[in-house]
Amino acid sequence: MADEMDLPELPEPGGGTDPAAPRGARDLEAVYDIPVTVSAVLGKATMQVSQLLKLGRGAVVELDRKLGEAIDIYVNNRLVARGEVVMVDDSRLGVTMTEIVKADRSG
Repeated sequence: MADEMDLPELPEPGGGTDPAAPRGARDLEAVYDIPVTVSAVLGKATMQVSQLLKLGRGAVVELDRKLGEAIDIYVNNRLVARGEVVMVDDSRLGVTMTEIVKADRSG
């Protein structure tokens, strides 16, 4: 189900500057150590505060996604990709990217 993504080849972090590498790739080395926040959003729900306050243990909040539907992957609150939830080991979840979202830079 995962489509092959067209990602640029980037130099290895901390790998030094390869004079044969394209200038754009060399320029990216400066940002490798900048931390970013990655969020995987399973879905969203809208409700009134009064409904929220009535929720208790075991309450179910219905999300706007169907089972098996792609989830949104955000980097620093910007949608960058869609993916699927995967099991990493017996107690941890992960996300595999299936689609890169093209940014609209016109606005």
